[in-house]
Amino acid sequence: MLDTDIVIVGAGAAGLSLAHRLPAAGDRRTAPSVALVGAPPGPLRVPARTWCFWEAGPGRFDPAVTASWEWLRVRGPRGAVVRRHIAPLRYKMIRSADFEALVDRDLARRPGTRRIEATVTSVAARPDGTARVRGTDAAGQPVELRARWVFDSRPPHRPPAARTRLLQHFRGWYVRTERPVFDPAVVDLMDFRTPQPGHGLSFGYVLPTGRRTALVEYTEFGPAPLTPDAYDRALDDYTRRVLGTGAVQVLATEQGVIPMTDAVFPRHPAGPVFRIGGAGGATRPSTGYTFAAVQRQSAAVAGAVRAGRRPVPPPPHPVRARLMDAVLLRALDTGRVDGPDLFLRLFDRVPAQRLLRFLDGRTRLYEDLAVGARTPVRPMLRSAAELPWLRRRPAP
Repeated sequence: MLDTDIVIVGAGAAGLSLAHRLPAAGDRRTAPSVALVGAPPGPLRVPARTWCFWEAGPGRFDPAVTASWEWLRVRGPRGAVVRRHIAPLRYKMIRSADFEALVDRDLARRPGTRRIEATVTSVAARPDGTARVRGTDAAGQPVELRARWVFDSRPPHRPPAARTRLLQHFRGWYVRTERPVFDPAVVDLMDFRTPQPGHGLSFGYVLPTGRRTALVEYTEFGPAPLTPDAYDRALDDYTRRVLGTGAVQVLATEQGVIPMTDAVFPRHPAGPVFRIGGAGGATRPSTGYTFAAVQRQSAAVAGAVRAGRRPVPPPPHPVRARLMDAVLLRALDTGRVDGPDLFLRLFDRVPAQRLLRFLDGRTRLYEDLAVGARTPVRPMLRSAAELPWLRRRPAP
């Protein structure tokens, strides 16, 4: 058994971010010993991902940023275009491999932090107030750690009960085209010129890294993911018919599913065990953005460790933001609002700075009311009125 101050389970965005932000060895009074446990190569290892967020000016992760932009664009189903300049903010793109390399360089200089490859099978609080983590390494040998605190970023085995449960599911191609077709200054945040499904909505998402290169994604908000072949057909249609790229070379692919739900994710399931990242509610239910909330949560936990306080992860999003997300999800799930029309209307009628603060959960009450007034008010009010009477149901 290995004794350590902190065990972080999972080496995705949340686990790496927390390990990176915890006090380093230079602060001898507060620097904890840390074990970061990531799955060995195989199906349980976090697949390659691209994360996006916005911030003003230079940031601590800029060395890992692939590209950034000051212009965002939303396209309606019938060709309407809304283009917004977001300076002094920049919309930044980080690939998970680059982020992991940046954090690994930092952790290599920390003698009190070690990385362990193991599949964690159980995390449990002990009667003495510590926690025990058990698992197996790549060779099948048992691994056991005892820690003062455990931060678990693994998705729960069973999602919490919810009133509304949608999925944001997507597949992306990193493409190279034969001729220049992309505008490297502008992100197509939502392009609704895709065939719309019967339930939910779909859109294209384009992150250009040059005139001939981009990450192009097909995304749906809906009840269930598609098959890989269905995603590829949708991407082929979007790149050729909508974007007019002609033949493309697919350099890499990525695929994922993000829960969009009003479920409450417990951040403190037992004693010295805490949940972080998406498992701790860091995913914004209405948009799927997670990376920025992970950074706020990680910074708060690291600050508590440095101050000698109990490091309970704070709520990643304010209560008011979660309530507004619940209303929006209900309105989308029931079909009371037209999703493409709603998002196009918000980007067209709400100032860009205010809308991005709203999406980040950083607006004041009067700003929330101003944003709400730009939505279809009657169906949104009806959805809000019925929420208290809806029972939260367990996941199937």
